[in-house]
Amino acid sequence: MINTTLCYIEKDDKYLMLFRNKKENDLNEGKWVGVGGKFEENETPEECLVREVKEETGLTLTDWHFYGIVNFFSDKWENEAMYLYKGTAFIGELINSAEGELKWIPKTEVLDLPMWEGDIHFLKEMLENKKTINMTLRYEGDKLVEFKSDN
Repeated sequence: MINTTLCYIEKDDKYLMLFRNKKENDLNEGKWVGVGGKFEENETPEECLVREVKEETGLTLTDWHFYGIVNFFSDKWENEAMYLYKGTAFIGELINSAEGELKWIPKTEVLDLPMWEGDIHFLKEMLENKKTINMTLRYEGDKLVEFKSDN
């Protein structure tokens, strides 16, 4: 199982979203996601969070909220434990991301974007201001076949 981070940066009632359209063989191609990525060796979740946000956006997080872990199981891709965050403060200016197009999306419109079906479940809980989010998502190919939440 790989460990990753995923962060939704919030500003002015909007989330910074990434439309994945630049990497070859990208399992997220054509979908809107938050920013984040895989842990490097001996890296803590917070170190990974700050590094990945900086690499993908140019922004340096100065404050964030940790929600919990979303476990992904798949018959097609490597299983993943994703540490879910919301960025609440940052410094710096947005860059052109090598991963895709970055765009500030009003929180009221985020769930209407093309995204993984499972992402909708944890984003709904974030938008409902849940303090913790711990869930399991099981996929067969691109289809969500099981969803469990501790909330």
